[in-house]
Amino acid sequence: MGSAMSAKLGQAIVIENRPGASTNIGADAVAKAPPDGYTLLTADNGTLVNNTALFAKLPFDPDRDLRPVGLLARFHLVLSAARSSPIASAKDFAERAKSTPDGLNFGSPGVGSPHHLTMARLTRDLGLRLTHVPYRGMAPMIADLLSGSVETGMVDYAAGGELMRSGQVRPLAVCSPKRLAALPDVPTIDEAYGRSGFEAYAWQGLMTTGKASDEVAGILGKAHAAALGDAALRARMNELGVEPLAGGPAEFAQLIQSERQLWVPLIRELGLNLN
Repeated sequence: MGSAMSAKLGQAIVIENRPGASTNIGADAVAKAPPDGYTLLTADNGTLVNNTALFAKLPFDPDRDLRPVGLLARFHLVLSAARSSPIASAKDFAERAKSTPDGLNFGSPGVGSPHHLTMARLTRDLGLRLTHVPYRGMAPMIADLLSGSVETGMVDYAAGGELMRSGQVRPLAVCSPKRLAALPDVPTIDEAYGRSGFEAYAWQGLMTTGKASDEVAGILGKAHAAALGDAALRARMNELGVEPLAGGPAEFAQLIQSERQLWVPLIRELGLNLN
């Protein structure tokens, strides 16, 4: 995306990773950046939705200090099991969770991540008891899923799709309303459990500082839309297991608000916090 936007803007785009504090360090840097349009943020639902409830106080106001430019992509989440586990289906997962005295364990990339909250919502809805094993990112979680150290997990297809297709990780059900073309034999959560309306993703969008002018935001928005309209970029995203999302500032802001209505009450119900 950086390369595609760079071509549209006639400016080099340098990717700078600023990890830490559940993405708040990077987001705060953009929130406090000069309003010249030269500092952008790829923000996910962890940054813009979950963290508003997980932290008693953020170093920035995500609604005031960050300005949506446009949507980027969403990542399909897949309920998965280790190949060494006896769990071979979504039905097996529920039955084993109910029959395991200490609670079946599941991994996620971290407390409050979309993966964690999706699993928490699913287990609450199904009346299951699971033990959460949080990791510092998706890579170490998948490594333990491969070794069998953790038995189940919510894995995004972009990170684990190749392992699922090769049989190294066992996909049980997808959290999308329709089956994934890449995993046609894997049912949806609704199909697996006779439900209706269960849908969850990890997603990302592009933002700039909230102080940016309408003119600056307009320039960035046009470059963003033109880049996402590039067929080669969209093909590359799909190849990586990432679904491109079309939508400008209004659609992005609407998604943020609708997601908060869904996930913030769950975070508070579970008593989760990262203070």
